[in-house]
Amino acid sequence: MKTIKQLLTMKEQKEKISMITAYDYPSAKQAEAAGIDTILVGDSLGMVVLGYDSTVEVTMEDMTHHAKAARRGAPDSYVIVDVPFGAVGIDHTTDMKNAIQLYKDTKANAVKIEGMHTTLIQGCTQIGVPVVSHLGLTPQSVGITGYKLQASSKREAEQLIEDAKAVEQAGAVMIVLEAIPSDLAEVITEQLTIPVIGIGAGKGTDGQVLVYHDLLNYGSEHIAKFVKQYGDFSNGIDALKAYHEEVKSGAFPSEAHTYKKKVMGETE
Repeated sequence: MKTIKQLLTMKEQKEKISMITAYDYPSAKQAEAAGIDTILVGDSLGMVVLGYDSTVEVTMEDMTHHAKAARRGAPDSYVIVDVPFGAVGIDHTTDMKNAIQLYKDTKANAVKIEGMHTTLIQGCTQIGVPVVSHLGLTPQSVGITGYKLQASSKREAEQLIEDAKAVEQAGAVMIVLEAIPSDLAEVITEQLTIPVIGIGAGKGTDGQVLVYHDLLNYGSEHIAKFVKQYGDFSNGIDALKAYHEEVKSGAFPSEAHTYKKKVMGETE
């Protein structure tokens, strides 16, 4: 199984780290077979898999259910699971309880926490729960920040640098930076000793993450500027229509898809 030590070595040797989201057994199995370095069971599953309006609706039960399936599909991968909205930021005792529960129940390698929760990161680190921090655009907070470029002024950029250093000091094993200027992401990456993974943060980070459904054009209605599509699953509708028509016409199943052995009319 891939470890955080191996990922740290990749950063030190300037080998880029690949990360992709996966939300179930087959997608995680594909990711591991493709040699993807890290798998994120992101709360983006709320929109791309469950049809929610935002990540805010995602529950602990949702994350646990999908992360367990992803782990079964990728037993040897470094798997990170998102702590959903409302599970942290309540009080320290509750925050710790939820982070520990998600870590234990899913058998993930780490939990990912959005925003500045240094006390929680410290607490998790002290008891052995690895934490990946998520800074910049944090989707769970878009009701306040909106979907837009973050840290676009010098003052905001300087603050993000300090925030990144603070979560590293608190014990975070990795950071995800989303939707920030590429030069800022590069500066942060150079100043930290832990891996920095970017999404919409340019090529200067230690690695990149994309959403499985965006990358493969699988049911995605809005494609962000930072997404590159490497496949096209959108033609699934055409395949389903063809199946529907063949069932209606009787063309399916053909003899090629039918068992040949005859049993009716045989005597015992």
